[in-house]
Amino acid sequence: MNTVRANLEITRAKSGAQAAAEEYFTGKVEISGRYQADAPARIGGATVSFLAGARTAWHTHPLGQTLFIVTGTGWVQKQDEAVQQVGPGDVVWIPPNIRHWHGASKGEPMVHFAVAEALNGSSVTWLEKVSDEEYDKGSEI
Repeated sequence: MNTVRANLEITRAKSGAQAAAEEYFTGKVEISGRYQADAPARIGGATVSFLAGARTAWHTHPLGQTLFIVTGTGWVQKQDEAVQQVGPGDVVWIPPNIRHWHGASKGEPMVHFAVAEALNGSSVTWLEKVSDEEYDKGSEI
C-alpha cells in the first residue's frame, strides 16, 4: 500500500486580511484567511466580513459555492427571486452558474466563510454591482 505523505496546512484566523476589491463589492468588506488547495484538489475559500450595508456584486461560480454564516445577519439573493435573510449557523448552497449576490443586512454586519471549487483555474465570474434599489428589497424581509 502506497502512502502519500503531505503536510497539514493551517491558515490562521485573520491571516492576510485585506480590504475587498471595490470593483466587486459595495461598502466596507474585509477578506481574510484566504486559501487555495493544491492540485488535484480544486477547493478554496476565505472568511469575508461585511459591515452593515456591504455586499458583493452579482456573480456566478462554475461549480457552485457554499456559505457558512458565522456571525450577524446577512442577505442573499438569486436573480429573479426574493432576498432571503440568513444568520449564524445557516449554510447556504448556491448551485453552479446561478447569478446571485450576498452580504450584510442594512442594519447589522455579517461574517461568512465562503467555499468554492475552481474549474479551469477560475472559481468566480464577477458581473455588475448590485444597485441600491435591488439591495433595498432586503429591507422588506
